[in-house]
Amino acid sequence: MRDVFGRRPVSAPGVPAVGVREVGFGYGGAFRLEGVTFEVDRGEIFGVVGPNSSGKTTLLRLLSKVHEPEHGEIRLEDTALRGLSRRALARRIGVVPQELVAAFPVTVEELCLMGRYPRARSRLFEASEDVARTREAMALAGVLDLASQPLDTLAGGERQRALLARALAQEPALLLLDEPTSHLDLRHQREIAGLLRSLNRERGMTVLFVSHDLNLAGEIADRLLLLVGGRVVKIGAPAEVLDGPTLEAAYGCPVWVEKSPLSGRPVVQIRWE
Repeated sequence: MRDVFGRRPVSAPGVPAVGVREVGFGYGGAFRLEGVTFEVDRGEIFGVVGPNSSGKTTLLRLLSKVHEPEHGEIRLEDTALRGLSRRALARRIGVVPQELVAAFPVTVEELCLMGRYPRARSRLFEASEDVARTREAMALAGVLDLASQPLDTLAGGERQRALLARALAQEPALLLLDEPTSHLDLRHQREIAGLLRSLNRERGMTVLFVSHDLNLAGEIADRLLLLVGGRVVKIGAPAEVLDGPTLEAAYGCPVWVEKSPLSGRPVVQIRWE
């Protein structure tokens, strides 16, 4: 298995990409993650689903060190997250947010070059290698032809691919995505989902994403984690997690789950009165 630019990884085989052990976190007592434990294998697409306020985005913030756990431990492969500097972390994790509000006007290429900052080794300006790596990332994400376009003129799917290209320019081993297809139409949802699957299957990228879209999650994930009220309810293959009784208990409404005739993956529908 190779990294996003086609090179072989140097980490030891068999070591999980992510290890989360009994992690807890609270916002001033108003909300907590409690006892969260799971592993993500290298080269896996791992989805986190659950109702509103279940802790999905909080979990991403812990994994990207925006917050520190109150107790428990998070490890990236064989390294404790707590001991990594932010620059060292940014060399290992690429984060694709739901939205980005640029502080000043930038083009797509300028945005993506920002992803090279963790690799800059104290350089004030990008070197030729940074430009080459950035253009590779833009080509992978399908935005190389948009290089000179201002970011704020892009359509939703183009903007999301640009954010993905910035993350790929960091040369991460792990990609974290927060609601990667929210606010996108069907065509752009398909493009983003296809791109993630391609990066994973062809380039060996480990992907962890959170999503409200159960059907998207069930279609592209190797495994899912269902988070409810800050606790892990179930982890397993999509067909094991997205079953009627489990989802009805988690979401508090009647649902209908059937198997897709095209992919064999679960398809979730609300049972309307």
